[in-house]
Amino acid sequence: MRATRQLFMFKNHLMRRHFHNVTIGSKYSASFKQYLQLDNGEIGSYFHDVPLGLDVAKRTCNMVVEVPRWSNGKFEISKSEPFNPITQDIKKGKPRFVNNIFPYHGYIHNYGAIPQTWEQPVIEVLPGLKGDNDPLDCCEIGSSIARMGDIKQVKILGSLALIDDGELDWKVICIDVEDELTPKLHTLADVDKYMPGLLDATRTWFRDYKIPTGKPPNQFAFNGEYQDVATTLDTVQDCHNAWSALVSDEVKTDDQKIELPTIVRAGTQIRIEPDEQPETPIPREVEKWWYL
Repeated sequence: MRATRQLFMFKNHLMRRHFHNVTIGSKYSASFKQYLQLDNGEIGSYFHDVPLGLDVAKRTCNMVVEVPRWSNGKFEISKSEPFNPITQDIKKGKPRFVNNIFPYHGYIHNYGAIPQTWEQPVIEVLPGLKGDNDPLDCCEIGSSIARMGDIKQVKILGSLALIDDGELDWKVICIDVEDELTPKLHTLADVDKYMPGLLDATRTWFRDYKIPTGKPPNQFAFNGEYQDVATTLDTVQDCHNAWSALVSDEVKTDDQKIELPTIVRAGTQIRIEPDEQPETPIPREVEKWWYL
């Protein structure tokens, strides 16, 4: 009981904090890391220290922006680095980029993660499917182009259950509460009304974005049908419960292929000095437009 009360007080303290960023290394290289910085100067975790902030009545929660709309770099909250900075995904020693699929350029939404959630890979979530071991992904569909590391309060509108390399990888559809369209959007039907074509385009993009790399189209659970707000709120809460078990050291697995996320959080007074280097040039091939 005492540990639970201390955790509650710690969460309330974090809710009152302002968040900043500390960057080291060169963007678009393996050296790049962007850390969450608290208002007292210490380093925290985008994954574990930004509050979920779920309000079921208002259908809102917090979001950490990893990739601004129309950009190509595949940045994400690291599961393996202490304090879970935002880093660029590296494959075969090279930074990863998403391809431009006509008529889009890079990511078609402000793309990011819902903090203090975890798609657990230990037991089946849907028949034959386990989670992808990451925080919940979310797609912010508002008009503004966000910045990496922005922490936004967003309104939840629905979700799409992507199956990526055999793992369940939810995409929560949301909009910045400050966007001018937010008061008009309550359901996915409203999105279709005020943003015609966006939901179909989103599904198509997630289906096809890996095709230029030689992979087959992605598949979806529920025959590719979007899930409504109520179902999505349940998904967010379930993934928050899974995260709570993770940080409480209640998750055990004998599967050698599963490496659980690193849990190193604020509270140790660790500080990192900014050391941002000039950006590494983006490879020219990233500019190519792919026609599928």
